[in-house]
Amino acid sequence: MESSSANYTVLARRYRPQGFDEVIGQEHVATSLRNAILSNRVAHAYLFTGARGVGKTSTARILAKALNCPNTVDGTPCNRCEICENIAAGRDVDVQEIDGASNRRIDDIRQIRANVGVSSMRSRFKIYIIDEVHMLTTEAFNALLKTLEEPPPNVKFVFCTTEPNKVPDTILSRCQRFDFGTIALPQIIERLADIAKAENMEVEPAALELVARRAAGSMRDSQSLFDQLLASADKRITVAEVHRLLGTASDERLIELFVAIIGRQRSQTLSLFSQALSEGAQLGELADQILNYLRDLMVLSAEATNVPLLSVSETNHSLLLKQAQTWGLNTVVAALQIVSEAKLKMQRATFGRALVELALIRLTLLEQLQSLDALLTELATSPTGRTLSVASAPAAESEKKKPEPVTPEPADESRRMGTPARPVEDSDAAQESHAAEASEWTGKGAHPPDQPVSEAVLDPALSPNPPTSEAVSPPSSGDFQPGSESVFWTQVLSEVGDDVGNALRKASRIAIRGPNLLEVEFPKSYLFAKSLAEQPDARQKLDSVVARLAGRPVQVVFGFSDEPAQNGVPVQIPKPTRRMDTSTDGDPYVEKAIELFNAKVMKKECLVRPSGQET
Repeated sequence: MESSSANYTVLARRYRPQGFDEVIGQEHVATSLRNAILSNRVAHAYLFTGARGVGKTSTARILAKALNCPNTVDGTPCNRCEICENIAAGRDVDVQEIDGASNRRIDDIRQIRANVGVSSMRSRFKIYIIDEVHMLTTEAFNALLKTLEEPPPNVKFVFCTTEPNKVPDTILSRCQRFDFGTIALPQIIERLADIAKAENMEVEPAALELVARRAAGSMRDSQSLFDQLLASADKRITVAEVHRLLGTASDERLIELFVAIIGRQRSQTLSLFSQALSEGAQLGELADQILNYLRDLMVLSAEATNVPLLSVSETNHSLLLKQAQTWGLNTVVAALQIVSEAKLKMQRATFGRALVELALIRLTLLEQLQSLDALLTELATSPTGRTLSVASAPAAESEKKKPEPVTPEPADESRRMGTPARPVEDSDAAQESHAAEASEWTGKGAHPPDQPVSEAVLDPALSPNPPTSEAVSPPSSGDFQPGSESVFWTQVLSEVGDDVGNALRKASRIAIRGPNLLEVEFPKSYLFAKSLAEQPDARQKLDSVVARLAGRPVQVVFGFSDEPAQNGVPVQIPKPTRRMDTSTDGDPYVEKAIELFNAKVMKKECLVRPSGQET
């Protein structure tokens, strides 16, 4: 290392590749360029694309040296002549490196066009390397088109960009494109080990792996982090120092945290999380580690064993595999969604720790998600046909009991659903309501409470097909009529889901008007609930459920009621009765109409309210 700090150069520049053989992870690009030079088929313009720090600009410099070096052997520059040294240092007069972010205007491109016609001073080619070329303006790109398509024979262009999608197609079609991929983890570790040896530093292999994982495929990022470690350490770099520098938790701490999460040990989960923060882990970095850990569990649950881990060392592969098998793919995916949502919310919130802790508690509340189809398949393929999974173990105790028919009493049923108790004229409606409830429980992979498990459910041999009954079928169109509002509305609330049902439960009056009209009224104080129910998604779900239950399309109309809700219980509006009468009763309006149109009274209809007052 240099003794003077004024002459110090960062590792990324000191250990920059100087030949095609030194380019790591981009062998396909190096081979193609070397063959093009040997066969004298060098294009007039190249486009190098890829992530940051993967060797785009370094490869452009190597190409420039290979084209202009007088001592080139098999397409490889000598790196000892004055031209190679000047190009490597970025001060050669015939090789100009231009920053596209700061020289993006049309005037800058016009200056390039003016200098293109000038011959090179001492080299064979004049080469323009434009980094971050996607930052050029549209006018600048247009000004470059003609020169790029027909440059002088001694001019070459090399464009480097991390966002090729922002480069116009007219530019892309005039260039030979090379895509630079991210660098593999073992290659980064090997390169860092060589640098450590050259710097006379002792580094633990696990520490090198941590730095390489953090770089995420970027060689320059890994060298920048390693340079920071070399500056802060004495003669030996340990794993603890890397974690302290990066603000991350150790692999052991992450594994302990997820052992507690999977074991649903909530107090231990929060304690381990707090301990990791107190040991120096940064909240954002720890959240990223948890997210990557769940990603690794998802990869292992999907049996992608050849995909490398991102959160912990490969030595912990078997332990993570057991955790993934314990949780299952469905549960891991649900956990990954919970943590990713918390991470997004942290970007615009000042209470990030509470969000992460909430996400961790939600992970401990996750059950082993298993669909009913998977459960039935497991039962069907078991030797005895009676083996139950962990999710359905509580129902095994009910297998020995003889199933008894359960008929809920009207008062209890109405009280449970939050509707006023009223006499049940037809017992089929109550049976349908109870069957719908049982169907809802069955769809969740469990059995309804207080109901024995029948032999047909436990033994597929006794019931090869799902049980069908008239009680499970949705109500027929005959149930959608005035007077059946309570039963019908109860069915609707049980099937629309909690997101829409919570708003609809604020309704104070429900009425069935005619064969195709349902009126739903809210108290004026529940304007927000009414607006939620009128959202397009909520309306679509409600219309679908109502139409299916009624057996025909039904128009749902929302409105306001002057009467407040009775403890949140909707009040049904009876259909007005009609009374016929042919007398005019001296009504001046009717008599005037008879005189004007020479008409006569055939019949008269009066609306009568339930209280008996005419209107």
